[in-house]
Amino acid sequence: MSVLALYSIKGGVGKTASAVNLSLLAAREGARTLLCDLDPQGAATFHFRVRTSVPGGAKRLLRREDALSEAVKATDFEHLDLLPADFSYRHFDVRLDREPKPGQGLAERIAAMGSQYEQILLDCAPGASLVSENVFVAADALLVPAIPTVLSLRTLARLLQHLQERAAPPPRVLPFFTMVDRRKALHRKVCAWAAAHDLGFLDTRVPYSSTVELMSVRRAPLAAFAPGSPPARAYADLWTEIRARLQAPPRRAADPADVQAILTDLRGAGGR
Repeated sequence: MSVLALYSIKGGVGKTASAVNLSLLAAREGARTLLCDLDPQGAATFHFRVRTSVPGGAKRLLRREDALSEAVKATDFEHLDLLPADFSYRHFDVRLDREPKPGQGLAERIAAMGSQYEQILLDCAPGASLVSENVFVAADALLVPAIPTVLSLRTLARLLQHLQERAAPPPRVLPFFTMVDRRKALHRKVCAWAAAHDLGFLDTRVPYSSTVELMSVRRAPLAAFAPGSPPARAYADLWTEIRARLQAPPRRAADPADVQAILTDLRGAGGR
């Protein structure tokens, strides 16, 4: 079993779009796949036309060993199941804080699903919390979407710094650029800087496209209604690259100092 978490401290960077599209790509390869929607907003659940409701909510998921399995729903796609979101997930931190092992309670529930699934993806809410700490324990790798802008890179640097400061071994971090608009000088500059300095970013960049916004209208992943679109092709390339990167020996990891160097360079150039 492999567990991949779509995670970022910052919101609005494309976590859910990436989780929805990558989970379908994994399932279409024949892997028994589970997407866990851990965000109380429930956007991933909405995209798969599943009701955002889990009986007993966050409390039951943590207290009963079989609760997570019982809450899983099938999607319209072969080999792909979904753990729906529930609005009670907004209390996950409170519930975890009451557990004997606050930093591992949810991670243990996810690990227990390994006998049923070959691939698990976690769509995480933005922010830093006890849920995040559980994600760091559960995940084999963090897939971190980042828009090539100052604020997005700043939060990436903060995440990398936090992972270095934790006592536990960190998961692999695979950042990648999303919503890339080649018409914007800042986007071009950041992407070129990252490519030139080998910062650990994945090579594939997901372009900005209104087609991605149509996912919430069609309530489906891109591969289901726009398989030939540029973002759909980008996600297919991204999934291929992720699998190859995870199977290969670890490369140089992204480092907070590297990301800070981009920000310093951008400030020196006035953001141009």
